[in-house]
Amino acid sequence: MGRAQQDQSKKDGRDTGQGDPFRQSSVVPYRMVEGRIEIMMITSIRRRRWIIPKGAVGPSMTPQDSAAKEAFEEAGIKGTVAQQPIGRYHYKKWSNICRCDVYAMKVETILETWQEQEEREREWIEAKDAINRLRHKQLKVIVKKFIDNPTDWS
Repeated sequence: MGRAQQDQSKKDGRDTGQGDPFRQSSVVPYRMVEGRIEIMMITSIRRRRWIIPKGAVGPSMTPQDSAAKEAFEEAGIKGTVAQQPIGRYHYKKWSNICRCDVYAMKVETILETWQEQEEREREWIEAKDAINRLRHKQLKVIVKKFIDNPTDWS
């Protein structure tokens, strides 16, 4: 891979083939209901597993802006994304290592219709139940860290 291709790969989140992880970002979309935290979860398209919105960090986008865009497209929600990540986890996908930064997002708007509504379900879930629905162990730890101290990430 030439230098120009490597530079572009770093900008758009792709693995450069030089050991750099594929950059992704995600949000833990939440709201407070009667003093309890609820998390908006969505289903993955292929396996129908319960997940939180995430995707590749787009060219010239911050991880926070990219995560907010994914929440809008995948779950039909808008809100305020925290400036600092709650945590980071790694996983294997597309024969590469993905690095995903996770941010809290206080949901302010829930759209009636959204881009991926034909492909996904969405549901507000009490925070502890949301942790149980997640499959990735590192992500479970990150979400638990958030629900234990939500004001640290607002």
